[in-house]
Amino acid sequence: MIRAATVEDVPVIHAMIRELAEYEKALHEADATEEQLRRALFGEHPAAYAHMAESDEDGEVVGFALWFLNFSTWRGVHGVYLEDLYVRPERRGGGHGKALLSELARICVERGYGRLEWSVLDWNLSAIEFYKSLGAVSMSEWTVNRMTDDALVRLGTTE
Repeated sequence: MIRAATVEDVPVIHAMIRELAEYEKALHEADATEEQLRRALFGEHPAAYAHMAESDEDGEVVGFALWFLNFSTWRGVHGVYLEDLYVRPERRGGGHGKALLSELARICVERGYGRLEWSVLDWNLSAIEFYKSLGAVSMSEWTVNRMTDDALVRLGTTE
């Protein structure tokens, strides 16, 4: 079962973000707090949204998708950027990841959004194959750029 996250889900979302960061060998970079997530997801002006995957057997939360809107100047409409998709390792293979992506695709179709996009680590071959099996296309001609920490401050304070 897939459902929209509630404020009560924040602790489990936070825990799973940390599990995902550990899986991606970057736990030291995951410093978001539960309070930051609460504000981002459920504050006065939400910056992101989340959906939860629950086990059909026991109702336990087994995964989540955290996403936000982007905008395509070429298409002239919004899209969805999937920031995190995570299913706990012991629950993988049960269709939860596909169900989460299907829900986001349904939202896109229902609202007239033009794209569903996300990034995947190049070493995560099982995820890449999973995404391909659903019809996703790798955007190999694009390179992700990121600016953080000192470089961001330096550029942001330059006059």
